Amino acid sequence: MERIRAIVAGAGGRMGQRIIVALDGQQGIALCGACERSGHPSLGCDAGIAAGIHVEDVLIEERMESILSRGDVLIDFTAPEASLRHVELAVQQGKALVLGTTGLDAAQVAILEKAARKIPIVYAPNMSVGVNLLFKVLGDVAAVLGDSYDVEIVEAHHRFKKDAPSGTAKKMAQVIAEALRRDLDKVAVPGRTGLVGERTTEEIGIFAVRGGDIVGDHTVMFAGLGERIEITHRAHSRDTFARGAVRAAKWVVGRVPGLYDMMDVLGLK
Repeated sequence: MERIRAIVAGAGGRMGQRIIVALDGQQGIALCGACERSGHPSLGCDAGIAAGIHVEDVLIEERMESILSRGDVLIDFTAPEASLRHVELAVQQGKALVLGTTGLDAAQVAILEKAARKIPIVYAPNMSVGVNLLFKVLGDVAAVLGDSYDVEIVEAHHRFKKDAPSGTAKKMAQVIAEALRRDLDKVAVPGRTGLVGERTTEEIGIFAVRGGDIVGDHTVMFAGLGERIEITHRAHSRDTFARGAVRAAKWVVGRVPGLYDMMDVLGLK
């Protein structure tokens, strides 16, 4: 059986490097291309050496247009504008896509949904197996507890993260809101300050903490009268996301066009 040929966007970044490490030695899939933005110091370097392992005989290049034709699937954890350019190229060349970029707005997600009519795309704010299992559990917990428990979400990430709240926190809030039959756009409270008055029953608080090198912590609190339940996931390294991305890449190649997520990949739906 031929190995799946994977291309990594943002190959010189923190996540890109860990994805390259996760691909190394994997059965059924191998790195065949690596891309970085113009001016990045890793351009022209061997992707394996840049990631801190051994020579991969794959250079980090600038033009995704020429790289993408070599592969079967593109793994992209970059930034919204760059990711959407890569989505357009993937559609043009008929390539599968694994997208872990966060911070996409509604209009950008709509572009992604349109592209998924032509190619298979796995799009998830968090590709950790544990977090995606948590998405499933949170909906069940919220449905049982109902409106008697207040819901608050706190997430913490490294100081370099550009978007807030995290895509994972927003997904958690969405799962809970759906289980409680609430419109998240109406009940989400992204932080509080000043004289805000008494908390309403339906609101879902979402708070972002930024500092140091925190990989990713998420805590959901269901606070009732006399007790509270806290469910926490802590990522110890980016490797958990990288391994999930590689798993998604192996899963998505050969699928019919559609917009999938990690719940599909893990068989949790």
